Amino acid sequence: MKGLKKKGIWGVVIAALLVIAFVSVHYIGHDGTKTAEANSAVVNKGPMAPQFKLKDMNGKTVSLSDFKGQKVYVKFWASWCPICLAGLDDLNKLSGEKHDYKVLTIVSPGYNGEQSEKDFVDWFSKRGYNNIEVLLDDGGTWAKKFGVKGYPSSYYIGTDGVLAKAIPGHNTNKVVNSTIQTIN
Repeated sequence: MKGLKKKGIWGVVIAALLVIAFVSVHYIGHDGTKTAEANSAVVNKGPMAPQFKLKDMNGKTVSLSDFKGQKVYVKFWASWCPICLAGLDDLNKLSGEKHDYKVLTIVSPGYNGEQSEKDFVDWFSKRGYNNIEVLLDDGGTWAKKFGVKGYPSSYYIGTDGVLAKAIPGHNTNKVVNSTIQTIN
């Protein structure tokens, strides 16, 4: 009898651990944030996008939550990156067009070889890209939270706030438009 009770207790403990493991895998992302499955209003698969709040080059605060219910294309890039610079004309064109999604770019002054905020703003202001909205992630806090490994990197966020796709490297405007259409 004593052995049966002991086996029964261990069975309950193992079952409880399996339930906890299942919940952790399905509802908590690798960085501790909730995944899409934890939110009943989600329509995309993936983790919830990090909820950044950054200043643009004019000092205006922009939050991801400002675009709740809207798809968002986020491009991380750097002024020292030749691939990024080669894509600025296309990005300026994309940013100036009407879409059913928002286009945002993020640069991280003082992080990963990027120049200071003041130097970046001075440099970029002289380039003539009037449509590109650049948010400043001083020190790379949000680049780290998004898991940026290299520049450029593109992130596609659904209407539900889910980070539905992350694609490293250059994305042409055609790829951006077609990829954004694959998410809700």
